[in-house]
Amino acid sequence: MADLQDDLHTAAEAGALDDLPLADPFPDGPDGPGGPDGPPLPIDDDPDAGPLERAHVLLAAHPVADGYSGLPWALRHLPWYDLEVGESAVDTDVPRLRQGHVAALFCSLHLPEGLAADRAVAATLEQLDLVRTVIAGHPEGLRLARTAGQVIDARNCGRAAVLLGPATAAALDDSLAILRVLHRLGLRVLTLTGTSWASEAGLTRFGEEVIREMNRLGVLADLSGASEETIQRVLASSKAPVLCTRSAARALRPHPANLPDDLLTELGAAKGLCMVPLTAEQTGPSVRDVADHLDHVRAVAGPHCVGLSGTYDAGTAHPQDLADASCYPHLVAELLRRGWTETDLALLTWGNVQRVLRTAESAARAAQQRRDPSTAQIADLDA
Repeated sequence: MADLQDDLHTAAEAGALDDLPLADPFPDGPDGPGGPDGPPLPIDDDPDAGPLERAHVLLAAHPVADGYSGLPWALRHLPWYDLEVGESAVDTDVPRLRQGHVAALFCSLHLPEGLAADRAVAATLEQLDLVRTVIAGHPEGLRLARTAGQVIDARNCGRAAVLLGPATAAALDDSLAILRVLHRLGLRVLTLTGTSWASEAGLTRFGEEVIREMNRLGVLADLSGASEETIQRVLASSKAPVLCTRSAARALRPHPANLPDDLLTELGAAKGLCMVPLTAEQTGPSVRDVADHLDHVRAVAGPHCVGLSGTYDAGTAHPQDLADASCYPHLVAELLRRGWTETDLALLTWGNVQRVLRTAESAARAAQQRRDPSTAQIADLDA
């Protein structure tokens, strides 16, 4: 566990970043650029610039925070790889992250279907260990991040920040102590599906205690794939924003992980974040289909409730022109053609994720002043 200290930046290192041009985009509060107290966004007023060129300019200032990457599991099957030089066997490597202006990504610790339940904890720890090994082996391109501030630091240093999660809730083995251990190792997002305490019937009493402990730690709840009863209960009980790391609009495509309009409305009211996946299965076969979902989520839930989820290296097919992590400028160019403002695009790509991270950290600090670590047992609450 001593190596965890290596992930935390020293005060001198953080102070050395103060003079760099890529500063925290939220100097005036959590609303960030385009918010009521934030600074105005730089406007590209070149009338001859095409949408793709303008997309690169905007992304250079407001890069992508990618809500879901399946890279850890994809790398397990490769005998050798070098993500800094480039790796054709996967959808994500450092050159393509830079081409796509991806400055942060959530690395999934999800497990393959059919894995024995008694292997969930060990397999999740193995995934987590692999991600940390990959980051350590690619120090010029990747950096582990635990907080919104460390995400900013990584970006200012020219690295892509890697946040750990989502992990499957089965990895807890119904133990809040294991949740705390995973959090100490870097876990930041947990998907609330596939357990007895977060099921089609909703949250049990123990499930509500899990949410309280996640709020206290600053672990975000991922509700993609959760039942409507679980989603509604988490939205009502969580003191921190929630994520749907792979959810689009069910009104446009009836995929079970996509959200109906009533839940999108509730998610927006709760200041949560719907991260639209770039997959043909959930959004459609073209970049225009993805843009349609982003339009819909923005209209129903609000511009502060929409984000991006590449879902690269997760074994899914991707829409045309969005084949790998380098392709985000094509999507932003399509949104520019549709009249998206630079303020809304900055929220979509970067600002909304930063807001959710910062709000969860603030909620965790408040919760830690009110309550000690929970010692609740599932047998006591759900008997």
